[in-house]
Amino acid sequence: MIKNILIFVIGILSLASSSILVKFCSDVPSIMIATYRLVISSIILIGIAKIKGFSLKDVDKRDLLLSILSGFILTIHFISWFASLKLTSVASSVVLVTTNPLFVGIFSVIFLKEKLQKEIVIGIFLSIFGSIVLAVGDSGLSGFSIKDTDALLGDLLALLGAVCASCYLLLGSKVRERLDIMTYITIAYSSSAIFLLAFSIVQGISFTGYSTTSYISMVMLAIFPQMIGHTSVNWSLKHLKPSMVAIGILGEPIGATIMAYFIFNETIDIYKFIGICLIFLSILIASRKGAK
Repeated sequence: MIKNILIFVIGILSLASSSILVKFCSDVPSIMIATYRLVISSIILIGIAKIKGFSLKDVDKRDLLLSILSGFILTIHFISWFASLKLTSVASSVVLVTTNPLFVGIFSVIFLKEKLQKEIVIGIFLSIFGSIVLAVGDSGLSGFSIKDTDALLGDLLALLGAVCASCYLLLGSKVRERLDIMTYITIAYSSSAIFLLAFSIVQGISFTGYSTTSYISMVMLAIFPQMIGHTSVNWSLKHLKPSMVAIGILGEPIGATIMAYFIFNETIDIYKFIGICLIFLSILIASRKGAK
C-alpha cells in the first residue's frame, strides 16, 4: 500500500508543474501546446511498445474503443484547460479543473445508477457557490457589468476541463480492470495525439516558429506532467479507489498555486481564497460517497 501511495504522490507532484509550464508557452496556441505534449509522449510509448512486442491484436475490441474514447476526452480536456490558463490565473484555473471528484460522484449516479447521497448534494451546492465566488472575483463584476470577460471565460473553460477529466478517470478505471498500464496509456495517449494533430492541421496552426523556452517547456510537459504525472494516476486507478485518486489530485492546485506565487507573483485575493476553500470543502464532502 505504501508503494502505491508513493507512486501516486510522485504523480501529483509532477502534475502540479503542468500549469506553470503552460504559462511559459505564452507564444504557442493552447491546442499546439497539447499537441506537442501528447505527440512526444506517444512517440516515447510507441517506441517502448515496439521493443516489448506490443500488438493491438492482443487487445479486446471493446477495450480498444473505450481507450480511444478516453483519448478523445483527454484531448478536449487539454484543449479547454490550456485555453483557460491563457485567460485566467493559475490558482483559479487549476482549482476549477480539479473539481473532478465532484463530477465523478455525479456521473456515478447518472451512469452507474448509484444512489444520490446527501454528501454529493451538499457538495454540488458548495461547489457551485464556490465557483460563482471565483468567477465574480476573476471577472471584476461591478453592478451588472463584467470588467474581465476573458477571466470569466477562462473559469468556464476550466470547468469544462474538469468534466472531461472526470469522464477520463471513470473510463480509465473501467478499462484498467482488464488492461495493463502500458497498453492502456499507449492507446489513450496515441489516439489523443492523433486527434490533436487533426485539430491543429484543420485549423492551420503552425508547428514551428515559437521561442526556445516554449519548445523546452513543451518537452518538459510531455515528460513530467504527462509521462510521469498522468501515467502514475492511471496506474493508481487499478490499485486505489477512484474517489481517493480524485481527492489526491487536489494536491495539484496547492502545488501549482504556490509555484505561481513565486514564479509569476500571482496573489490570492479574498474572492479566490473563499472560492478555493468552498470548492475544496465541497470536494472533500462529496468524495466520501464518490467511489465507483
